[in-house]
Amino acid sequence: QVQLVESGGGLVQAGGSLRLSCAASGRTFSDKGMGWFRQAPGKEREFVAAINWNGGSTYYADSVKGRFTISRDNAKNTVYLQMNNLKPEDTAVYYCAARPYSSPVTATRQYNYWGQGTQVTVSS
Repeated sequence: QVQLVESGGGLVQAGGSLRLSCAASGRTFSDKGMGWFRQAPGKEREFVAAINWNGGSTYYADSVKGRFTISRDNAKNTVYLQMNNLKPEDTAVYYCAARPYSSPVTATRQYNYWGQGTQVTVSS
């Protein structure tokens, strides 16, 4: 089992920045692909960003490309999501997820472990 705990969410004005953190515990973290997803009210959970086991490969949704950066620190068992130039449409609950394979993927169903989520609200 892998336990994931997100933090760093909050209320920010449009154009502002936030950094989300996801702390992992339990099974080995460094060999797992990690992802960030988000879910806005009334909408399905959607892919935001993913990273492979050593940080050498990353993927982003088109809607966040150039504004968000995913990274990881395996020594700290933590994955991050730096979010810059935030927009009101980025408002959602953000979830961290882990999968038992090292490669990053975008499909929700390929992640086995999920955190409880952290709320991000961007005001206009």
